[in-house]
Amino acid sequence: MFKLNVGDTYRLPAATARVEALHSDRVDRLYNYASVRGEPQLLDAIVDDLAARSRNVARERIQVTSGATSGLDIACRALLSAGDEVVVLAPFWPLIRGIVGAAGAIPVELPFFTELRAPGFDLRKSLASVISERTVALYLNHPHNPTGVVLTEAELDVIAQACAAHDLWLISDEAYERLHFSDAPPPAAWCHPLLRGRSVVAHTLSKSFGLAGARIGFLHGPEQAMEAIAGLQTFATYCASRPMQLLAAAALGSPEGACWVREARQLYAEAGARTAEVVGVPPPESGTFMLFDTRPFLRSDETPDQLLARCARAGVVLTPGSATGSAYAHYARLCFTAIPPDALTRALRILRATLHG
Repeated sequence: MFKLNVGDTYRLPAATARVEALHSDRVDRLYNYASVRGEPQLLDAIVDDLAARSRNVARERIQVTSGATSGLDIACRALLSAGDEVVVLAPFWPLIRGIVGAAGAIPVELPFFTELRAPGFDLRKSLASVISERTVALYLNHPHNPTGVVLTEAELDVIAQACAAHDLWLISDEAYERLHFSDAPPPAAWCHPLLRGRSVVAHTLSKSFGLAGARIGFLHGPEQAMEAIAGLQTFATYCASRPMQLLAAAALGSPEGACWVREARQLYAEAGARTAEVVGVPPPESGTFMLFDTRPFLRSDETPDQLLARCARAGVVLTPGSATGSAYAHYARLCFTAIPPDALTRALRILRATLHG
């Protein structure tokens, strides 16, 4: 069975970031609590990394979290109140809808990334159509899961103008920031002049360094937001795992970690291109996921769920598109980095025969 429904990687982390690199006799108090804000070693690595790639962020405006999932949950609880509306650009990372709802707010889905480059799509009017007097935030996942789309500076500018005009928070999910398949890194939304004082940004080492099981992420944002977030962190998980934070610091601050990212980008781009050809979409510009319309592959009177069940019986498990938005029931999502290249070849052979047979 080839499980392409889970966003993970087949690659081991860089050697310096593996559990076996830790030795309790060499690290003082390895199994004790970390500080709520984060391990000093990791905070230093984060500050240096952000300064090298984007811009300077003060150490006191950084919060280490138990992965981006926990970070986004804490951010939403800090920024949102019951009845608030959050524009969620769809298709979206499946968990964000529930995270917004758990904070008492209402996710307002906007079909976006699949429509963005379509003839006649008006980005400005589309955003305006879903912003109301109750809207307090916009959730942006960029580079995008699950389409792999990378926004242009001009597209980000329209989003920034909408947030500024309506005094919205930007909840910026940058889980795939390093996994771009072009030479130049994608623009970071939070660096836009109109968004610098209104962005709470979530980063993670899960995707870009193969440390999903370590559950290490971090947030940064304006001082007033980060004070609330630090307080909530205390009552959420108190602190992220201290041993895993030390491994995260090694990944961020070592040449081996940087090399791992470069290799991942090349390997993932190749896997994405091969997968795209089978499901009939353009090669992704970033990330580890792909979304495709199932309708061209449906048999007479067959539903998308029945097609996915047929794929599963053949040995390939996919995610229903409805998990990424209510407008995407006819789509399916798959992760092309979850299994090694040779296994992906076998999975794609099955998928081709199932879809096109």
